[in-house]
Amino acid sequence: MPSDAPAPDPIPLALYVHWPFCLAKCPYCDFNSHVRDAIPQARFAAALRRELAHEADRLTAHGPRRLGSIFFGGGTPSLMAPETVAALIADARAMFAAVPDLEITLEANPTSVEIGRLRAFRDAGVNRVSLGIQSLDDDALRLLGRQHSAGQAIAALESARALFGRISFDLIYARPGQSPAAWRAELDRALGLVSDHLSLYQLTIEPGTRFEGLHRQGLLALPDDESAARMYEDTACVAAGHGLDAYEVSNYARPGAESRHNLTYWRYGDYLGIGPGAHGRMTLADGLHATRRHRAPEPWAERVERTGSGLMQDERLSARDRAREMLLMGLRLTEGVPEARFARRTGMAMPEAIDPVILAAALEEGYLVRDETTDGAVLRATASGRLRLEALLGAMVL
Repeated sequence: MPSDAPAPDPIPLALYVHWPFCLAKCPYCDFNSHVRDAIPQARFAAALRRELAHEADRLTAHGPRRLGSIFFGGGTPSLMAPETVAALIADARAMFAAVPDLEITLEANPTSVEIGRLRAFRDAGVNRVSLGIQSLDDDALRLLGRQHSAGQAIAALESARALFGRISFDLIYARPGQSPAAWRAELDRALGLVSDHLSLYQLTIEPGTRFEGLHRQGLLALPDDESAARMYEDTACVAAGHGLDAYEVSNYARPGAESRHNLTYWRYGDYLGIGPGAHGRMTLADGLHATRRHRAPEPWAERVERTGSGLMQDERLSARDRAREMLLMGLRLTEGVPEARFARRTGMAMPEAIDPVILAAALEEGYLVRDETTDGAVLRATASGRLRLEALLGAMVL
């Protein structure tokens, strides 16, 4: 193994399955999602299963791998046939050594069609559902191009609560015309229905989206930075009132309800991504590889049918690449980045990856802290640091 290859990681493998199809393209969305008049369910089910088998062979060629989570994302994976979900779960369990409490999450939108399938997804093996609520305001939902109403969102939360032991939902804040007071009231109402896990997204203008065109024409204005920052700060207060802690920049959970799948990303563990456009980080015999699959659904399927894999990129990461990625991901977490684990995973000591002048200034200003624990030092961002994290990381990480 090359000298700069990472040590084997003890965190169980995370499996991400990308279903690329949606009922409609939301005007703010730059995700890899596609609208089709008819979804080719059988073809894409077969392709996903074949790609999973192909990649499992690569990963287990030098020994078994433990599997800690499966996440069905998209796109809109609740448009998948439940039997496809069941087959992929069964395949994954057969190919990897699943942990006893395997976390299996499926994203769903609160349309009547998708919510009607929740029981079937539970029976297929899903034990955690993530609902794309986005708002409890009908005017905001129309602006966001969502295919559900506030009433359907509330019904979806109630249905999910009756079926699943673990529930998460997404909300979008800093929407046009939204005030901090209105945001606090909306968030309090949503968390009063389900208060296990919240993923929070600030509305931003992404290149290539319909919102970008409207914003460029002056037809769409977002709240100013001060109002958006106030809403972000208020989120932690409202969430805390419902028993949720901020464990990551944009995620809040009751203790024990954190997304174990997403924690694998942020802790820089191995994850296998299959399906159109899916990314991965996988430790192979010669080191940690960054993988990416063809984004377009049909060309991806053709590649899988022809070769077993839709892979477009497979690059072995250098120690410097790994160090940069681990800091960019890990400092998003409230728990921070343990320096000993950083060294084991990257092959570099943390001071080698950070600008010492910027680090000293960030520590002096209280944006970062370095805690001494029984397991060694941990570098983490404070609440004020997380507000400035993007700029801080851009300046500090070498």
